[in-house]
Amino acid sequence: MLVRFAGRSGGEGLGGRYWQTLTQETMNDVVKAALDGGVDWFDTAESYGAGRSERALAEALQAADRENGSVVVATKWLPIMRRASSILRTIDDRLANLSPYSIDLHQIHIGIGSLSRKKAQVEAMAELAAAGRIRAVGVSNFSARAMRLTSRVLARHGLPLASNQVRYSLLDRRIETNGVLAAARELGATIIAYSPLAQGLLSGKFHDDPERVKQLSGPRRMLRAFRPRGLRRSAPVVAELKAVAAVHDATPAQVALRWLVQAQGDVVVAIPGASKVEQAQENAAVLDFELTEKEVQALDRVSQPFR
Repeated sequence: MLVRFAGRSGGEGLGGRYWQTLTQETMNDVVKAALDGGVDWFDTAESYGAGRSERALAEALQAADRENGSVVVATKWLPIMRRASSILRTIDDRLANLSPYSIDLHQIHIGIGSLSRKKAQVEAMAELAAAGRIRAVGVSNFSARAMRLTSRVLARHGLPLASNQVRYSLLDRRIETNGVLAAARELGATIIAYSPLAQGLLSGKFHDDPERVKQLSGPRRMLRAFRPRGLRRSAPVVAELKAVAAVHDATPAQVALRWLVQAQGDVVVAIPGASKVEQAQENAAVLDFELTEKEVQALDRVSQPFR
């Protein structure tokens, strides 16, 4: 399992307008808690605070006395209104922000919005890999067709497509029906599931107290899933999560994460975020138990409307 190090950005960039801002001290504590729990993959991006999140992650890892190579670090290049050549121009910024840590996985952040074709973007990534500046190439929010194109381009350079980072949870199972999951299996790529708790809905806290939605900042409170009708639609999934959680002395969120990393075998890894030490510890503890096949199937059945 990975930790998504996003949105801790001082109010700047894409994440800065969506997630709360944390102090560096809090970020250090969260990262240490994740490491102590056995998590050693961290994902960030240049768009999270215009590089601030990358720098904060590097500082937190150093505060935890982690050497380069002892953790896996992933980041992303944002293609919107940029040409593929900016992948090569901005790599020095990525490396400087994350120093002294290497970039183990560099990802194209989204499949739309670039001024260059995907082939050119992937070629630029392959050039970085050939130069030893990154270790692997991944994508994010790519369709099954775009995944196959990316794989073909990388294969000409002797490289595999490492991953596709996409939204995936019990409340958003579209990758199972739109071909993305099947493409990952076919290509030997990993699905990195972001928003694995459906932005907190699968914790059950908003179902227990719908008034909490009013306390949300940013655009989340406007999403349909957080409105009364949306909460009613997802209530059966949360109820089943609670029932399974009681058996395992776990939380609904932990069961939701466990389903993700278990139901599809080794193809899927979850990437939950954490803004508190307790959340990082809770996320890491998902590695300590397994669901029965009957429990996996029960969660599958109740979440079928979200495929």
